[in-house]
Amino acid sequence: MTAGRVHRPSVLVVLGLVAALVLALLLLPAAGAHAAPTAPAVPSPPATPANPGTGGLNVQINGANGTPSAAVVALLGITLLSVAPALLLMMTSFTKIFVVLAMTRNALSLPSIPPNQVLAGLALFLSLFVMFPVVNQITTDAIQPYLNGTIDVDTALRLGSGPLQSFMVAHTRQEDIALMTRAAGLDNPATPQSVPLQTLIPAFMISELRAAFIIGFVIFIPFLVIDLVVSAALMSMGMMMLPPVIISLPFKILLFVLVDGWGLIITSLIQSYQGTG
Repeated sequence: MTAGRVHRPSVLVVLGLVAALVLALLLLPAAGAHAAPTAPAVPSPPATPANPGTGGLNVQINGANGTPSAAVVALLGITLLSVAPALLLMMTSFTKIFVVLAMTRNALSLPSIPPNQVLAGLALFLSLFVMFPVVNQITTDAIQPYLNGTIDVDTALRLGSGPLQSFMVAHTRQEDIALMTRAAGLDNPATPQSVPLQTLIPAFMISELRAAFIIGFVIFIPFLVIDLVVSAALMSMGMMMLPPVIISLPFKILLFVLVDGWGLIITSLIQSYQGTG
């Protein structure tokens, strides 16, 4: 019993030593591989450029065939969209048409009907209708030749501003041009076509506002007569606490519908621009 107990631990000790030796033999090549360092590679010298340049920045506006590049056209389109509302208000018939429509709404004692969005949309499409010959001429003379690469930017701007300037001169009073010329301290232009744009644009807006207020005054007169008649009738009946606008509003709407008021106003506005532009 004692000899068996002594022999069994000896066998276990021998097996442990053998396993340790095998593990050491397996790890020895890996340790030796990590211990051996490798020499770094020598970097290659920089190559000399084939065509050395002098430096600087070169921006090409036109494409390979002479037409403007797509990036430039997109940039011009975004710029035009940003200033389009100002151009629409100052250099077209939009101001006059919108003011006349707004004064018509006030004459009917309807401060919010039709809403401003409807009046602005109607004025916009009427302005496009009135300005279509001018826009068509600008497209033919300036925009299409520039996109085709036959003219440069300066020539396109000069040719494009010509029809628009002729339209504004045809609807601007000479008194307003003289007023803005004196305010700017400039010499009197030899001809109306030679008026600079910085003087012509404000003079055109003043003339358009004056014409719009004259039309609005004419529109207000029949509705004012209705208000006076209704007020006199209410006072004669002793109904002074009743607002006259409540009684006169249906008669104003009835009169406006019977005479086809919107058609008369729009026809008058369009005819005021015919024969020019």
